[in-house]
Amino acid sequence: MNFAGQQKQIETAEALAPEASPIDAAEAEAAPKSGLRGRYAWLGTIASLAILAGSLFVLWKLVETVTWAEMHAAFTGASAEQLTFAFLFVGLSYLFLTCYDALALRQLKLKVPYRTTALASFTSYAVSFTLGFPLLTAGTIRYWIYSGKGLGPAKIAALTVIAGFTFWLGMGVVLGLSLVVEAGQLAALTFTSIALNQGVGFGALLAVVAYLLWVSLKRRHVRVKSWRLELPGASVSLSQMVVGIGDVCAAAATLYVLLPAGTSIGFTTFVAIYVLAAMLGIASNAPGGIGVFEATILLALSSLPRDQVLGSLLLFRVCYYLVPFVIALAMLTVYEIVKRSRGAKA
Repeated sequence: MNFAGQQKQIETAEALAPEASPIDAAEAEAAPKSGLRGRYAWLGTIASLAILAGSLFVLWKLVETVTWAEMHAAFTGASAEQLTFAFLFVGLSYLFLTCYDALALRQLKLKVPYRTTALASFTSYAVSFTLGFPLLTAGTIRYWIYSGKGLGPAKIAALTVIAGFTFWLGMGVVLGLSLVVEAGQLAALTFTSIALNQGVGFGALLAVVAYLLWVSLKRRHVRVKSWRLELPGASVSLSQMVVGIGDVCAAAATLYVLLPAGTSIGFTTFVAIYVLAAMLGIASNAPGGIGVFEATILLALSSLPRDQVLGSLLLFRVCYYLVPFVIALAMLTVYEIVKRSRGAKA
C-alpha cells in the first residue's frame, strides 16, 4: 500500500468534501492566531522527543544488568495457561476496539455492516499500534475500507475523531478510579504521595464528569479545519466510556497474566500503572510507545525480578502487537484480492 499517497488523497478530498461546513467570517479573521499557534507546534515535538530519549536512557540503565540467558529464560518461561489467558484478553480488547467504530457510526447516523466495521477497526488499530503514526496508518486503512461503502473523507475523519474520544474517556475513568482506590499502594510503588495520587485521580474523574455534563446540556460541536463535528450526547458518551473501560482493562489484563508467578500487586493497582505507561507512550509518539512503556513498567515493578518482568513485556509485545499485526496484514491482503476479483467479474 502507498500510505503517503493515499493520505495525500484523503487530505485533498477533505478540502473538497461536500459534508464539510465552511468556516464563518469570524473564524476566518482568527486565522492568524492559528498561524501563531503553529509557530509553537515544535514545542510538542521537542517534548515528545525528550520523553522518548529519557525513557530509552532509563530503560538501558534498567536492563544493562540483565543477561541474554536470563531474559530468554523469562521470555520462554510462560506457561500454556498464561498464554491462553493472554490471547483471550487480546481478543477481548480488540473486540472492544471494534465497538469504537460502531459507536462512532451510530453517532454519525451511518449504516455500515458490522463485518465491515470490524475489519476496518481491527486492521487499522493493529497496524497503527505497531507502525505508529495513527493519523496516517489508521486513517489510510479506514479510508481504504470505508470508502468502498460510500463514506466520504470528512465522515471517515469524523469517525476517527469520535473513536478517539471513546479511548480517552475510558482511560480517564480507569486512571481516576485506580489512583483513588489504590492511592496507598501506588504511592509505595511510584515514590509519590497518597494525597498526590488521590488528587490526580479525583481530577481525572471530575474531568470526565464535567465532559458528560457539558455534552448533555445541549448539542456540542468541535471544529476541525473547515468542517464542524457534532459530539456525541450523554447516552452515546456513556456507552463510549463503558467500551473504553473494557478495552483498557482487557489490554492491561493481557500483560498482568504474563507477569511472573507470585506477583503480589493487585489488578486495580496494576491497571493504574499500565494506563500511566500507556499515556507516556502516547506522548512520546513512538510506535506502540516502545521504550517508554517498558521503562515505566520496569520502574513501577522494581520489586519484581527485572529479567522476568522484561520477558513478560517482550511476550506482551508479541501477543498484543505482533500477532494482531500479522493477522491484520493477512486480512487486508485477502480483502484486496476479493475486492479486485469482484471488480474484474463486474
